[in-house]
Amino acid sequence: MTVPFDKSPAVSNTDSVMAIFSVAPYSRPAALALAGSFIVSVTLMLAEASAADWPRWRGPDGDGISKETGWTSTWPASGPRVLWRRNVGIGYSCFSVVGDHVFTMGNESSDTNMGTVFCLNTEDGVTRWTHTYPSKLDPKFFDGGQLSTPTVDGDFVYVLGRQGQLFCLKRVTGAPVWSKDLVKDLGGVMPTWGYSASPFIVDEKLILDVGGKGASAVALNKTTGGVIWKAGDDIASYSTPTLFTDRGLPALAIFNGAGLVIRQLADGKETARYPWKTSYDINPTTPIVFGNRIFISSGYGHGGASVRIGEGALFKMWESKEIRTKMNSCILWKGCLYGFDEKQLKCLEFASGAVKWSQDGLGMGALTLADGKLLVMSESGDLVIADADPGAYKELARTHVLSKTCWTCPILANGRIYCRNSAGDIACVDVSGKPASP
Repeated sequence: MTVPFDKSPAVSNTDSVMAIFSVAPYSRPAALALAGSFIVSVTLMLAEASAADWPRWRGPDGDGISKETGWTSTWPASGPRVLWRRNVGIGYSCFSVVGDHVFTMGNESSDTNMGTVFCLNTEDGVTRWTHTYPSKLDPKFFDGGQLSTPTVDGDFVYVLGRQGQLFCLKRVTGAPVWSKDLVKDLGGVMPTWGYSASPFIVDEKLILDVGGKGASAVALNKTTGGVIWKAGDDIASYSTPTLFTDRGLPALAIFNGAGLVIRQLADGKETARYPWKTSYDINPTTPIVFGNRIFISSGYGHGGASVRIGEGALFKMWESKEIRTKMNSCILWKGCLYGFDEKQLKCLEFASGAVKWSQDGLGMGALTLADGKLLVMSESGDLVIADADPGAYKELARTHVLSKTCWTCPILANGRIYCRNSAGDIACVDVSGKPASP
């Protein structure tokens, strides 16, 4: 397939905040003050979400890791119980889950030229509300449809349609608050396969990779939709910025069509870049920041790289064609990267890029992680649980839950795993370990 569509916001968790301050020299009191402010802002941003919620793309900390424990991967021969199934239309949008609300997007079969945001009941999949807008299906070597994932922030949900339709909606009712068109209103240039990044919110700012002259990256006021800053001339790609701290200041790692670009959060000023030109300008994955390193990766034979953050520059530590992530991002766990090198699931050492193991048979799948276990969705519709262990690939459980093409990450929230295929079929799987209600 020649389709990108990854989406990628990232906010580091509390444990990572102080590690990130090793990026450059700083005074400890100043760093602690900044870290405290950063932690408070993240806490407020996720105030509506419990530890088991999944309020945005790649979860509460933006790293693809669930905080949930106590779920079970010990399943009967028939597989875990599927609580409900339903269809939300063509697309690859992932899930956001807060409380008893689950959000996703698709192009419904009744009119595939309309995109729809769905808010469903987590208990039974019944629709709570929908928001529909004009959006062409536009298949291009893949099924087409909506690509990004809704972002839940307090009382609001932020969604980005395939052709650049941006909405702020009320979380409980779906009522529109404000909207923007990334092309018409912000001067953006839509990438070949459409916009797929998820809206990324930090404090009062909503950050977007828009593309276009003078508007490569844009920060909007999340409450009003007003422009706070525009910056850069790079073309857009399919990744959402990652937040980290550079020399004591909040910064954004933006993986656009030109490569990895570092910008100050406050005003969008560019401070460093690492060119990474890929076929069709497809840089789809989430930049992963740990300490003073940033990991990026792309498919189409390009591979992955680890770069060191220096003052005003990014320095290559290693590059490798052993991890060609065409769509879905890797996950960093205990010093190792887990992700799909084209159609092989691999484990690589983060420090060196050395391959620890590889596993065939899952296609070009997707994954998340919870409680030291990989939750893998195979391309053909198998939900697989495996140990996140650099020693060897060890499969713990497998069940077939969907048909057709599955490129969307499985999401664990509140004892349920949500799975989706390209046709928009959803399977909600019970892994709570609790007996079924009579």
